[in-house]
Amino acid sequence: MVCSISWRVTSVVANIAADVAESLDEFELIRRLAATQRGVRDDVVLGIGDDGAVLEPMRGAQLVAVCDTLVAGRHFPNATDAFAIGWKALAVNLSDLAAMGALPQWALLALTLPERDANWVERFGAGFGALAKMSSVALVGGDTTRGPLTITVTALGAVAPMAALRRDRAQVGERICVTGVLGEAALGLAAAQAGRRDDRRFAHYLARLDRPEPQLALGQALLGLASACIDVSDGLVADLGHVAEASGVGLRLDLDAIPHPPFALGAALDLSRRAVIDLALAGGDDYLLAFTVPEACLPELRVRTTELRLDLHVIGVVTSESGIRLLTAEGGDYVPGRIGFNHFGNSDGE
Repeated sequence: MVCSISWRVTSVVANIAADVAESLDEFELIRRLAATQRGVRDDVVLGIGDDGAVLEPMRGAQLVAVCDTLVAGRHFPNATDAFAIGWKALAVNLSDLAAMGALPQWALLALTLPERDANWVERFGAGFGALAKMSSVALVGGDTTRGPLTITVTALGAVAPMAALRRDRAQVGERICVTGVLGEAALGLAAAQAGRRDDRRFAHYLARLDRPEPQLALGQALLGLASACIDVSDGLVADLGHVAEASGVGLRLDLDAIPHPPFALGAALDLSRRAVIDLALAGGDDYLLAFTVPEACLPELRVRTTELRLDLHVIGVVTSESGIRLLTAEGGDYVPGRIGFNHFGNSDGE
């Protein structure tokens, strides 16, 4: 199903820089964008420049649509480099597609800028385009307007009929798994907030914060194996809570099995061991996949994740009880300092 097609969105979005410098006329921006999009993909019948895009869905596939908004000061610190913002704006959407087992195809971009800044737009376009090229995504439309810095991306992907991974299929007895280390982006944010962006010890964690890499290949590998899946964006406990609620099951997590950043790096930021564990449980911005699989499928899962050079962590089991329990090595319950991020709740996310 994957389409290997050359992609030129870096120049597409970067060309906005010249347009913004010359004029605020959105119709001129659209005209320039349309000129650079001709022939990008065979499945784009009509792209940028009309009231809407005309796309040719993949034969024998279902369409998966996702949409995310990033707001300055809420989803990224105000001082974040524009390249990272462009990358992340697309990444958060591709992570949702990965959680559905879908292959990305097209994207729409709505960009709200507070003022004319050609250099910023060029950097933003470079970041957006770099990830788009890696993921074979074509930009087919969108909007530009003036106001507080806000970026909304809608991404569309394809999956075989009735094959999409969902949140509501977890079964009692299945194992709960993740690949990668949770809490790394949250540690990167803590480093940024502490003014430690130049500290080489935190370079990896700042990259995880600024340039998350959606687990698209893992999403494909989980098709036919995983029963339920979700991307971890608001925090492991909060997001797995959605799986438990949708599936009508409970989840029991082994605290010691959950991968987290090194305690020593946390200490360098005056974070306690408990605070580092809580970053993994509720820090958010991980953009890793958490999923459930039947125990009998674990050997095949290990083969597939090894082929992808991913570290598989079995962190718990699906139960018939309601809610989520975090158990320590001694068998006691662990209660994290917070659960995760909710824009309209009482949690304290970034």
